[in-house]
Amino acid sequence: MDKFIHFKIKRQDKPDTSPRWEEFKIPYKPNMNVVSSLMEIRKNPVNTKGEKSNPVVWECNCLEEVCGACTMRINGVPRQACSALIDKIYEKTGFGTPIVLEPLTKFPVVRDLMVDRTIMFENLKKVKAWVPVDGSWAIDRGPRFTDREHRWAYQISRCMTCGCCMEACPNVNSKSGFIGPSAISQVRLFNVHPIGSMHKEMRLDALMEKGGLQECGNSQNCKEFCPKEIPLTVNIAAMNKETIKYAIKKWLNK
Repeated sequence: MDKFIHFKIKRQDKPDTSPRWEEFKIPYKPNMNVVSSLMEIRKNPVNTKGEKSNPVVWECNCLEEVCGACTMRINGVPRQACSALIDKIYEKTGFGTPIVLEPLTKFPVVRDLMVDRTIMFENLKKVKAWVPVDGSWAIDRGPRFTDREHRWAYQISRCMTCGCCMEACPNVNSKSGFIGPSAISQVRLFNVHPIGSMHKEMRLDALMEKGGLQECGNSQNCKEFCPKEIPLTVNIAAMNKETIKYAIKKWLNK
């Protein structure tokens, strides 16, 4: 008897249209992931009703859990489609159970499973998450991290702005304006950088503005769902400490 992989996909034609559900079945092959499965559907987009449909739209790039582009909700969990192995999913749900694919809910839907994560990059701009290169330093290796700082800074640098932490955080919603765990974590990275630390106070000022650290409810969902296992809650706590010290210093210097 032939085996089939069953998908239940939440689809949306345009940003301003209502979503709908559509189901597909494709022949099972060992070692498939969600991305390769969507590619199979694209070859012959016929749903379980036997109706010809449009290919499912999703986003991907690196296919090795580095770019973060293929993030979606898979059986209700935000994760990367490229590292979501079908065999592993069925170990939990049982073979043949529909695998539910949905777009992330905290970002505007572009079409089907593709969302617009622009807000994450705008938040990085707010906190000035970069190292300025203005000619003050010769184009060479430059100052280095200490070994102690390098250990935890490297963990933060693995962030791929995938959106999993934003999706999992209950404080990221249409009413709060919370910039989210990833942006706060990046402030810690660039504030410890030998050159980036020159703009340390500007980043701390950004974290004290509306939508900043005060919006964090410490639910710790971000840490649980980060695919790179970045200690986001540790970084948020560290930045909370730094902003408090900085706020007191500003008050005393009035």
